[in-house]
Amino acid sequence: MKRIVSILLTFLPLFAMAQMVQPVKWTGEEIGDSVQLKATIEKGWHMTIIDFGEREFDEEFTDSFVVTIAKTDLSPIRFNACDDKMCTAPEVWEYAAHAASGDEQIQNSKLKIQNGDRSLWLIFLLGLLGGLLAIFTPCVWPIIPMTVSFFLKKGGGRRDAVLYGLSIIVLYVGLGLLVTLLFGASALNDLSTNAIVNIVFFLILVIFALSFFGLFEITLPDSWSTALDSKARSTGGFLSILLMAFTLVIVSFSCTGPIIGTLLVEAAGKSLLAPAIGMLGFAIALALPFSLFAMFPQWMKQMPKSGDWMTSFKVVLAFLELALSLKFLSVADMAYGWGILPRWLFIAIWIVCFAGIGVYLLWNFKSVSATRKLIRAIVIIPSLAFAVYLIPGLWGAPVKAISAFAPPMEIEGREVFNDLEEGLAYARQTGKPVIIDFTGYGCVNCRKMEAFVLDNDSVKARLQNYVFIELFVDDKQDRDGDGMSEGDENSQHQREKFSSNAQPFYVQLDPYGHQVATPMAFTTDPEEFINWLQY
Repeated sequence: MKRIVSILLTFLPLFAMAQMVQPVKWTGEEIGDSVQLKATIEKGWHMTIIDFGEREFDEEFTDSFVVTIAKTDLSPIRFNACDDKMCTAPEVWEYAAHAASGDEQIQNSKLKIQNGDRSLWLIFLLGLLGGLLAIFTPCVWPIIPMTVSFFLKKGGGRRDAVLYGLSIIVLYVGLGLLVTLLFGASALNDLSTNAIVNIVFFLILVIFALSFFGLFEITLPDSWSTALDSKARSTGGFLSILLMAFTLVIVSFSCTGPIIGTLLVEAAGKSLLAPAIGMLGFAIALALPFSLFAMFPQWMKQMPKSGDWMTSFKVVLAFLELALSLKFLSVADMAYGWGILPRWLFIAIWIVCFAGIGVYLLWNFKSVSATRKLIRAIVIIPSLAFAVYLIPGLWGAPVKAISAFAPPMEIEGREVFNDLEEGLAYARQTGKPVIIDFTGYGCVNCRKMEAFVLDNDSVKARLQNYVFIELFVDDKQDRDGDGMSEGDENSQHQREKFSSNAQPFYVQLDPYGHQVATPMAFTTDPEEFINWLQY
């Protein structure tokens, strides 16, 4: 037990970084044409300013940091904090100048933090789900009894299996941190919305799906896993357990690769810690059966053996991967304006995929055991029901359950401008106020907000009073021929004018182009959005 505790203490800083440690609290107060920015630092911590526009700060700040600057000089502040045990990952805080009171600005900052927390929890839960799916793949399931039996015969038993589970967690969380350190949050966000990256990931998921359908097999070179396994057996102590965990990572790649890849792309750009938190959830779910079966080896007698059920699981997973792959193709299609995947076709393919799951599992349904009939029925019924639910979407129904994945639908009764100058000119001509919607083709939260807030009847009625300008920050088309894509121009305008690069991001202007309220971030509450509207 002492050894386990010492291992946990060794990796404690790593897991501490994966928690929502926030020793620095920022506030802003507008004073005329200037803004006073203040950071309050918890006792025992010191903060370092990494990047703040053209300003340079060499010293460390221990109690507080206060600076007053002109509104026109506002820029994001990149910082991190350390105590005597650990350092937080670099974070970015932005203040968007407006005419509201200091209390409103503090409330807006709290809203951003809460939204960030929700996103990280969602990433963690997605990681758990991905890890649970990975357990039942033919690359992982057969390894569980083999590994646990090896530990029991070796004499380590529960202790070694627990260390094995911890090693799996350390490896996958380390992978998430490595992705963040290599690319950084900003680059990760660019990658997650980059059309070419989405095309590549679409092709990868399709290839893995075809492999799961049984057309061919994807495996890493046998020499890699053989060499690692041999080294693990000849090495003693914790190093041998760590090498065995690394062997599992290598051997299971052909099944876990698409799950991990999808998770990392989904986590990209959420925050610096999102990839690590996603991997933490994935690793906990994946490591859990190894530790539990080692603690209670009698349970292994009740484990179903590998067989036809595993093939069925792979086929179901293949259908799901094909459906999810369309999300990445859709982002690239919209970004480049190809028009090859309209909303109705996207929905039609999803109908085929989920109906395919139901029909496939109904095949030979009578020949399986009663237990497997029950398990199949649990999957068949919701799959076919979901396919039926999607059918009205072919004729324009909102089918909001897939709003985060499908191409956006047209919201009736709302005139939308996609050019900023054109929209502002129309607002001046008509005397209407303006809402600028900074959005993205690859923005999942944008699709959710469109489906659950902007498509709300009460919201649509209020938006009739506005000129609505929709600006996509990942539009790769160069419509004015100036060598700069529409998305880059829109993103630059959002950063320079409103000191923000997150989407969705809503800005409200009066008929004369003056900002009249704190910008609105992501929400799924229509009432909150209505209360934000000034007209």
